[in-house]
Amino acid sequence: MSVDTLGQLEVRNSYAALPPVFYSRLEPRPLTAPRLLHANEQAAALIGLSAAALRSDEFLRVFSGQQPLPGGQTLAAVYSGHQFGVWAGQLGDGRAHLLGEVAGPRGSWELQLKGSGMTPYSRMGDGRAVLRSSVREYLASEAMHGLGIPTTRALALVVSDDPVMRETVETAAIVTRMSPSFVRFGSFEHWSSRRQPEELRILADYVIDKFYPDCRQADDGPHEPLLRLLAEVTRRTALLMADWQAVGFCHGVMNTDNMSILGLTLDYGPYGFMDTFRLDHICNHSDTEGRYAWNRQPSVALWNLYRLGGSLHALVPDVEALRAVLDTYEATFTRAFHERMAAKLGVRDWRADDEPLVDDLLRLMHDNRADFTLVFRRLADAVRGRPQGFQDLFIDRAAALAWFERLAARHAQEGEASGPEARARAMDAVNPLYVLRNHLAEQAIQAAKAGDAGEIDILLDLLRDPYTERPGREAYAALPPDWAGGIEVSCSS
Repeated sequence: MSVDTLGQLEVRNSYAALPPVFYSRLEPRPLTAPRLLHANEQAAALIGLSAAALRSDEFLRVFSGQQPLPGGQTLAAVYSGHQFGVWAGQLGDGRAHLLGEVAGPRGSWELQLKGSGMTPYSRMGDGRAVLRSSVREYLASEAMHGLGIPTTRALALVVSDDPVMRETVETAAIVTRMSPSFVRFGSFEHWSSRRQPEELRILADYVIDKFYPDCRQADDGPHEPLLRLLAEVTRRTALLMADWQAVGFCHGVMNTDNMSILGLTLDYGPYGFMDTFRLDHICNHSDTEGRYAWNRQPSVALWNLYRLGGSLHALVPDVEALRAVLDTYEATFTRAFHERMAAKLGVRDWRADDEPLVDDLLRLMHDNRADFTLVFRRLADAVRGRPQGFQDLFIDRAAALAWFERLAARHAQEGEASGPEARARAMDAVNPLYVLRNHLAEQAIQAAKAGDAGEIDILLDLLRDPYTERPGREAYAALPPDWAGGIEVSCSS
């Protein structure tokens, strides 16, 4: 049952109930003359908020930072982390304010404003987010949800004419993010690095009791719940990396402070869904050394998990036990990635000798600069007996056809009990036609600058069901225009 006012929500503040050293209490800096550019009815339903509530003056006041969430306790959290592989020390919510936690019909969700002003953790920042990056984050979280990939969600996008200086003068915006928790690997690193095991224990107990209660068993010693916590975070992170790789998603800034303790995709900054496939594709213009390239994401995730494991070492002195947990990552990731790739290729049961088939396709795509999304989508048409569209994506059409004939032979080994059309439909169900390409996000940004949320509406409609072809929306599934190659995304937002 939905409610029409924010005051009717069941608000909790479990993170605010932690000791005060975990955060700073402060109010946001509101936007001047704010305007609601877009509100997400599907995300609102998660907390039981009606569509009518999204149009209220109260909604705009709360999510532009003008007044607190009724019943909430606004705060900015402290954490630390490694950035681009280098210890950065204390970080924290430099431009984010956690308003409170809402118990909804589908779980509890923390509501956080991003771009809502300076905090004690802003360092050299101004506490603001610009319209450009806010539109991208708003769309990205919903796109990932549509793909079935664990992610934070987005509730509202509020804009203003307040100027914000980046490379040029831009305008300010606040995006409201939703997550069961915003605790990060860096939240644990913070207390470990400061040699404060009591605070580290408090944080670990909070995370286990609230999100991983199965980690506790009646006859446990002091270390087993922590090892089980690390094991579950390792498992979820490995599955998340398999998901990212399978859709050609690059996060762009996989610092430890951007890694969710719940295995969610967190902090959408300079991300990108690949157009032209490159094994070493770098989506972040600021990543000059390619640390977070597409083919390095799985190994970087493991590196980050080792930083988390190292933080827990302050509570778990058994290094070998911690290492044994982390050693499960590779097998979990590999198995999950193979399962996803088998489904994308229409192979029912992965075999060890399928690996060269996948590797050779990726190398062929890399050498021919083929479009990642369309290669897999058009494979289904090739299975239906129409390989031309698949071949058209490759400069070396003969090599593409030769590879497809190998796949067809692999399919033949499994038999066609239900026919090629059924196999092709199964492939279409896991290979998206619509992804949030940079040029599509850019079109939405340019429209938003003119106060038009129409492109956001169109994209959300497509991205919430990215596997179903929609007549009249061919342009959203086409190869990117030439000008798209000039789009650069960076850490400047």
